[in-house]
Amino acid sequence: MTTVSYDSVEILGMIGTADGSEIRPSSGPVVDPDHTARFARVHEDGGFDRVLIGYGSAWAEGTQVAAFAAAHTERLGLLVAHRPGVVHPTLASRTFATLDHFSKGRVALNIVTGGNDVEQRREGDYLPHDERYARTDEYLQVLRQSWDTQGSRDFHGTYYDFEGFAPQVHPYDDRHLELFFGGSSPAAYTVGAKRADTFMLWGEPLAETGEQIATVAREAAAAGRTTPPRISVSFRPILGRTDDEAWERAHGILDTINGSAGADYRTRVHRLHPQDSGPQNAGSQRLLAVAEKGELHDRCLWTPTAKAVGGGGNSTALVGSPETVAAAILDYVEIGVNTVLIRGYDPLQDAVDYGRDLLPLVRQELAHRAGTARAS
Repeated sequence: MTTVSYDSVEILGMIGTADGSEIRPSSGPVVDPDHTARFARVHEDGGFDRVLIGYGSAWAEGTQVAAFAAAHTERLGLLVAHRPGVVHPTLASRTFATLDHFSKGRVALNIVTGGNDVEQRREGDYLPHDERYARTDEYLQVLRQSWDTQGSRDFHGTYYDFEGFAPQVHPYDDRHLELFFGGSSPAAYTVGAKRADTFMLWGEPLAETGEQIATVAREAAAAGRTTPPRISVSFRPILGRTDDEAWERAHGILDTINGSAGADYRTRVHRLHPQDSGPQNAGSQRLLAVAEKGELHDRCLWTPTAKAVGGGGNSTALVGSPETVAAAILDYVEIGVNTVLIRGYDPLQDAVDYGRDLLPLVRQELAHRAGTARAS
């Protein structure tokens, strides 16, 4: 039986350095400081716990974005996506520990090992899929030791080898710097369940999500962990004042993705896999499989948006009024989800709407259920 901790549920958003999404190509500079600062502050003002700063081989560098966002906010957590294998782990450990000091303890890492050979090779990484995860296992071992232990150390592994590494910078106030981890392949389950503080999943139906939670728990136990990682699930809420209004908006978004406005995004996604073949990464394959089972699942999980973008990214939607979507989010909490990441198709305005209309409902119900649990 799943033990639910209502008091520790986190709500995450996602920020970028320019305005744009699947329904609206980016315009203007790739790095827009004013937009980035406003985007971060909207999430802080809206009550989000953290924001994810994503990773792509051509995107603005995440630690720089996080440092800028930290300078323009006061308490917002910064979850920085990071791809092992691009830089040496000894440098990465110092980079993120330094950022943690300047942000006064607001940094966490989202480890993205990589599920697509084309994208990996853009940064010079030619290791096959499962070997990338084996390298990530070593990488995270180095990070954890560098952050949590003092003194000089040697490391002699398959992928990394160094002697006398003695970092002088550790996480702010000797805190535990958290590792989030994404992936849905067997290799990802094995490494993430062993090393991660939070295991991140994309938004699948409750039954499939429950199966993945059980898999992560089994792998964590096999690795000798007494407590499995926390679980995060990511969605794209589409809100309306009423359910009918939300569904009207959802179908408009889908039409836009499938039309000329979404053509640029679809082209970029399709460049990541060979012509006439599906995605290589297991997460996208799972989203497409769910979409084949049906368009609507559980309370309001909608899959056509995922199918329209070839399973790319977290792309399943929760559609409805704030009350309906809040109830759907709580359904996932009840099966063991501790962290929910939400981002919109109109990214900045949706973040405003989530903070005003959705998050208060979720937090109110979490507080109610926490109080009921304590009373019983």
